[in-house]
Amino acid sequence: MNAAFYCCKDTPRYQCWPLNNAVFPYISHMFSVISYSSRNQTQTKPGDLIEKGVMRRLPEGFDGNTCPYIFTWSEKRPCTTWGMGSGCAPFYNTCKEGTANTRMVRYFDEDRFEIFANRDIEKDEELLHTYISLKWRGCFSELNEIVHADEKADEKKESA
Repeated sequence: MNAAFYCCKDTPRYQCWPLNNAVFPYISHMFSVISYSSRNQTQTKPGDLIEKGVMRRLPEGFDGNTCPYIFTWSEKRPCTTWGMGSGCAPFYNTCKEGTANTRMVRYFDEDRFEIFANRDIEKDEELLHTYISLKWRGCFSELNEIVHADEKADEKKESA
């Protein structure tokens, strides 16, 4: 069986992520709502550490503007450094700035991150964090419109 690989065109095959049938069931399961109940049976308080992980930098030349499953891994804009995160972090959904129940602290120079609770999080509540590239990455343009739809509606009311 031929396996598909997730990489840019000039990346050596050993640096690519295999996407074969053994991986898809896991990925499909992870795309369901990520909730805190899998890690804790009680409420989480603001400042509690939820998850820590590592980031694998992707090869130079990878275009993260076209791929929503990777992280912006630099404060520099335009971003040319992208990473693949460990744990559940790649599967958190996003929301508008200021409304997420978690926040990601990025240690770019150490290729690691930590995710903390912003507020009380109840058992079985979905974990959300705001993608730092939500407003400018091409792969998030449709998602950005959905997340900020109420702002556009407010702008239309004001201009009417």
